[in-house]
Amino acid sequence: METSREQRGQQWLKELLQYAAIPTSVRSEKSPEFWEDSCWLVIDEKPLAPEQIQALMGTEGDVLDSIQYLANTILNLGRESGQQGAFTVDLAGYRLRRYAELQAIADRAASKVRETGSEVELKALSAAERRQVHTILKEYADLETQSRGQEPDRRLVVSLVKNTV
Repeated sequence: METSREQRGQQWLKELLQYAAIPTSVRSEKSPEFWEDSCWLVIDEKPLAPEQIQALMGTEGDVLDSIQYLANTILNLGRESGQQGAFTVDLAGYRLRRYAELQAIADRAASKVRETGSEVELKALSAAERRQVHTILKEYADLETQSRGQEPDRRLVVSLVKNTV
């Protein structure tokens, strides 16, 4: 019997945590409405010591982002495109807090571009965070976004839509 995407994700992440000697459980949750259609894998922080949470989180979520990247790569490997799906790995509510921060960054950039008429280049963000800000700013018909540069210094640029007549 084929396991569901959620079950595969939970099993994979639980095994990864076991290999890392981090004894906790993983649950699957429905992603928030504003989030892309993603299978949310939530690491239970209750049995973890603060040092374990920090080790899994990393600096500015970089370790959590790496775990999420591995989940998406490994769990979609060898699957037909119709069978693939996005996985979001969360711990201690980090993803929702970070989304609120990205929303604020996007709103500030939109205000600045509208006030000055000049483009605004945002500080370096991960590829996933750049996608989120692109998506947030799609709501503004008068603004456009693009990425510029090469990793690891790729930047998101926000500017006014150029009128093409």
